[in-house]
Parts: sequence; C-alpha cells; structure tokens
Amino acid sequence: MSVRIKLMAVLTMILVAAFITLSLFNYNESRKRVRNEIVNSSLPLTRDNIYSEIQAGLMRPMFVSSLMANDTFLKDWAVDGERDLSKIKRYLSEIQSEYGFFSSFFVSAKTGKYYHSDGILKTLSPEDEHDVWFYDFINSGANHDFDVDTNEAANDILTIFINHRIEGDKGELLGVTGVGLKMDNVSRLLDEFSKKYGKTIYLIDGTGLVQVHHNVGMIEEINIRHMPGHARVATQVLNTSAVPAMYDFEFDGDTVYLTARYIPELEWILIVEQSEEALLDSAKDNFIRTLEIGGLATLVIVLLSLLVVNHFQLRLEKQAETDELTGIANRRAFERRINSAISLNLNILRPFSLVLLDLDGFKEVNDTYGHVEGDLVLKRISEAIMGSIRNSDFCARWGGDEFIILVDGEADQAKAIAERIRLAVEEMSETNSEAGVTISCGVAQYADGDSLDSLTKRADTAMYNSKERGRNTITEG
Repeated sequence: MSVRIKLMAVLTMILVAAFITLSLFNYNESRKRVRNEIVNSSLPLTRDNIYSEIQAGLMRPMFVSSLMANDTFLKDWAVDGERDLSKIKRYLSEIQSEYGFFSSFFVSAKTGKYYHSDGILKTLSPEDEHDVWFYDFINSGANHDFDVDTNEAANDILTIFINHRIEGDKGELLGVTGVGLKMDNVSRLLDEFSKKYGKTIYLIDGTGLVQVHHNVGMIEEINIRHMPGHARVATQVLNTSAVPAMYDFEFDGDTVYLTARYIPELEWILIVEQSEEALLDSAKDNFIRTLEIGGLATLVIVLLSLLVVNHFQLRLEKQAETDELTGIANRRAFERRINSAISLNLNILRPFSLVLLDLDGFKEVNDTYGHVEGDLVLKRISEAIMGSIRNSDFCARWGGDEFIILVDGEADQAKAIAERIRLAVEEMSETNSEAGVTISCGVAQYADGDSLDSLTKRADTAMYNSKERGRNTITEG
C-alpha cells in the first residue's frame, strides 16, 4: 500500500472517529428536533418555493409554444405550401431571440421538414430514432407535451422541448411547433436550489424516470423504482395527486425525508429530499468543525497533488496522439480508433467508411510562398475539415498533405461529407495563398475481412483515381 493511500486512510479514520464520538451528545433530542423541522417546516416550504420557481421558469416557454401553435402567420405559411423559407427562418429567429430560448422550431406534418432559425435541419423519417418523438407525439393525440432529447440543430445538446400541436381552421394537423430550453440550464437551476436549500431536488415523469436533475447523467437513465431506498416508497410517490405528500425511508443507516408535488402543467412530479443526518451534522460544535476542516484541507491537498500528476500524464498522452502542426489527431491515434471501429463492426455490424484526401496544388504553395505559409495552409485546411464533419466522425493527419477521416456510416454518407469538405476547401482556395489548392478524395466502405491496410489501400487507390480524373473530385473504391 502506497504512502498516500495510508495517509488518506488515517485521515478518514480520524474524521469518522471524531464524528461518532461527538455526535453521541444529545443525539436523540437533536434527531427529534431535526425531524420536526424537516417534516413541518423546511421541506414543505422549500418544495412550494421551488414549485413556484419551476412554474415561472417552464410555464413561460409553454405559453409561448401555445401562442406559436395559434399564430395566424404560422398556420397561413404552412397552408400556403411552405414556400418562402426566409419568412419561417425570420419568424423562428425572432421567437428565439425575443424570449431568450435555446431553440425554436416547426415540423411540417405535410412535408416532414424540420424548420429552425437557420433553415431546414432535415426531413423527418419514422426509421430515424431521433424522429420517434414526433410520431409518438402525433399519435398520442395530446395537445402539448414536454420532451427531453438531444438537439440535432445544436450539436446534440440535451434539451427540454416544449412541443405543441398546430392545427388548421378545419382541425387538420399542420405540424408541431415549440421551443427548446437547454437541459444544463434547467439542471443548473435545480443545482442552485439544492445548494441554496441544502436539499436534493429533481423532477420525474409519471413512470418514475428522472427528467431533470443537476447530475445530467441521471436524466432519462435512472428510475426511482430502481434507486436504493427510494424503491420502498416509489409506488406511493408516483400516485401523488394534486395534494403534496411526505414520505421517509431508511438508506445506508440514514433517514431520508422526501416530499412530492405533482405539476399538472408538466405532468411531472417535483421531488425534494432531505437527509436527516445531514442536518444533524450542521448542529455539531466548533470543535468537530475544526477537525473536519483540517481533514478536508489535507484531503484537498492530496487530491490536488493527484490531479496535477494525472493532468500532466493526460497531457503527455494527448501529445503522443496529436499532430503537432494542425492540432488534430495523428496517425497513431487514427489507427487505434479504426481498430476499435473494426471490432465494433464485428460485434454489432455497425458500418463505417474511410475518406482519404490529398491536397491538389500544395507543392506550388510551398514553392511559391515557402514552407511557413504552407504550414498555415495545412492548418486552415484542417480547420475546414473539422468544421465539415460530424461529432461521430474522426479526422487525423495521415502524413504530409494527406488527411484521413473515419466516417460513422456507409459510403454514401462518407461521400456526402467528402463533398462538404471539397466545397469548403474550394471556397478557401479563392483567397490568399490557398489559390489553386483543392482536394482529391477517395472513399472506401469497410467490408468483411478488411484490415486497416486493405481498407486504406482501397481508399488510397480511389483517391489517386480522383487525381487522374482531373483532381478536385471524389471517387469511391
């Protein structure tokens, strides 16, 4: 056992021993007093205050989405054939900026197009898992709902969407409109409440699934039916009606008090929890506080030392897999990434493809302007590539003026991404020293039995075919 682990163990034992010894004084009386404060004052007051805050914070976007659903302009624009894209962009942009929402949208029931402030994001499809929300909402017959999902229009940021059905004058379905709030903003609000009131605060839906929590990793992943301790009162909590209720349960030697209040507008349940032991800790005298602070300070120093060591270790690991010039991944990092992709494909048949691209006319840049300017061109080209690929794709500098991209998807998706990159580089080539610099791309999709060498060889052959075809083009191999 290392010295630092022994030190941490000793400090922990001292703190625990001090806590146990000093907390015995008047413990029973203190517990009665704390229980009375939690049940009759602290929890109900906090619950009702937060309930009001949530109504003020979430009812406003719900009201706005309702106004959008009844907006004559939006209805007329949809009925008129969705002909002028600039109008809907301006409309959604004004809604977003005027009310300070993270996003605003309209999905057409007729065309399936998803409109947002920057234009058309996509055309929805029942086969796309990201689009299931739309069809579920339409089929539910509900007038509105709240949905926690990733925002494809904003780098898949977790978002609370307030969806509202929009119908024509004859009751025909025109689509779904609404606004979005950043989940981390709502979670941060609950985190602030938790710190302010010293309690755990979160929201669950009617099934018990966590919908809003300061720990974003719990959202739509944890159900109170499966949480230790909570499972004992979960059924009662989920049956909470308009009348707020109070429950308690034992967990890990501690009594936890839980109050629940149903929010009819959201059809969610507000949960506020308070640990009895936590409040008992706050009643300890200055002596135990001094011991705790001393132990905490020692622990922080040890942890900071560990963090510093880990920090520099991570930096070294990152440098080993990063191209020094462009700042993107290097060949070593790419080889490790593609080996993982091959293993994943073998396990769950997840398709992927390669795009290998080479700069046309780069030698002339070096010969004319020098290698310093050539390096700047490579940096700008790498920035253009990174701006054109998706989060699920992976780009690396393959060597010299060659770049390689691992595309999550089939060859058609890889060709589409390659075309975006080609156009971006072509646009850059019209200015400064990039004049005349274009790219030739080779695309190859992984097939059974492929190795890294065979796959890159096919992509490389396709790339050189692009050069033979006149450069600035894309060939599939």
